[in-house]
Amino acid sequence: MSAPTTPKQPTRLWSELPDAPAPGRLIAQRGDLPDGQATMLALDAPDKPSAIFRLLLLRSGLVVNAFVNRCAHFGVPLAGKQAQLIFVPHVSVTCNVHYARYRWSDGVCESGECAGDALIPVPLRCEADGQIFIA
Repeated sequence: MSAPTTPKQPTRLWSELPDAPAPGRLIAQRGDLPDGQATMLALDAPDKPSAIFRLLLLRSGLVVNAFVNRCAHFGVPLAGKQAQLIFVPHVSVTCNVHYARYRWSDGVCESGECAGDALIPVPLRCEADGQIFIA
């Protein structure tokens, strides 16, 4: 059975999650993200130092997509550490807990118990100088 080509709407928006970063926050430089790399990022909350918001940045050329680092099926991070992250550059990223596989381009689950669901997208603003902000 193949997954739908369009994702189901996420049940929550990224901005509704605990400790979500404020729009306008600088999160990375495109030049620090290798092309074809899936990069885990943990953002601390300025007002709560122990609070962490986990992002997954996926770079393809000049395009950087961001998703909440949280499996659509189980709600756990796709990986606990960068070295544990399973991905095929420009193609997919896989949860290392139960191996749900998500498309690189839009975060839709292609295989696993959450097929058709999607990672929660986080909008970005990429400046000409390479700075990447939460949009």
